[in-house]
Amino acid sequence: MRVFPVLLLAAALNPCAAYAGEAREAHLYGRWAVDTTRLPAPPEARPKQVTISFAAAEPGRLMARVEVIDPAGNQLLAEGVTPLDGTPTPVKSNFEADLSATLMPTPDVLVMMLGKDGMPASTRIYAVAADGQSMVETVSYFGEDGKPVMRKNYFSRIR
Repeated sequence: MRVFPVLLLAAALNPCAAYAGEAREAHLYGRWAVDTTRLPAPPEARPKQVTISFAAAEPGRLMARVEVIDPAGNQLLAEGVTPLDGTPTPVKSNFEADLSATLMPTPDVLVMMLGKDGMPASTRIYAVAADGQSMVETVSYFGEDGKPVMRKNYFSRIR
């Protein structure tokens, strides 16, 4: 099942990017919980909990932290910092990606591209709703059959 490892990878590796304006004002910043009931997997295969946190790390960089409680109750943790300008950045200690690039074109949208062994792994677009309380992650990648796959993951702001 690719759902929770991909979520873990997404946040840990490439936590995010920021737009050219004041990154401190990014609507994406904060802690978000995935609605696991809407994940495209059988209930018994879904993680029990997934949270992603985004924050300003330093000028021009963004920090992301992903916490996953897998179906067996094990805790998985991933963290990372990435430049906000789309510069490819090596990713360490992750089996799904070894390179990432991120941009935040507006305070409520984050675009993240992940790669593995010189090949595309997935592209993710995080979009925060106008009320600032929910976010949708659109994930695109090529399935094992070589066909493009797109899916959405739904988040609620925790704080």
